[in-house]
Amino acid sequence: MRIETLRSLIACWLLTILAACGSVPPTSAPEPRAQPTRRAEFSEQGYEVTLFALGLIDTDYRFGGKNPEAGLDCSGMVSYIYSKAAGLRVSGSAADIARKGRRIERASLRPGDLVFFNTRNAPFSHVGVYIGDDRFIHSPSSSGRVRIDQLGARYYAQRFEAARTYFD
Repeated sequence: MRIETLRSLIACWLLTILAACGSVPPTSAPEPRAQPTRRAEFSEQGYEVTLFALGLIDTDYRFGGKNPEAGLDCSGMVSYIYSKAAGLRVSGSAADIARKGRRIERASLRPGDLVFFNTRNAPFSHVGVYIGDDRFIHSPSSSGRVRIDQLGARYYAQRFEAARTYFD
């Protein structure tokens, strides 16, 4: 079976599972200065972004990488996904992407929104795409491949900084 077909099948399966488990658990403390927002529970663009992101699982990490053939770093992955899946130009470092997005509360996250972390003693030094069920997909240098992790996992929970959206 071709790798693209296998990735597509996995992505469809994961999206189906995530859609069934789409609630977000409450957090103990909302992000400071985040404005309470009433958002629709569904974003078509967000689901397109999520599905596309799932198709990139196991893509190689490469510092400064901006496409799957050469490898992706975290901001390159987000730029590539948003361009291909939503037709949006989102570029620059993770910090640049955070500055341009609209701040949302963690409790308001929907699939396709972005989550930001301080992973190098620098604000907004890492970014991932929220996919639902307290999970996000990202391209960490530590594993060398695009993968899914839990927001509540100790490492990421301690380093979570903010959530942003580029949709409605």
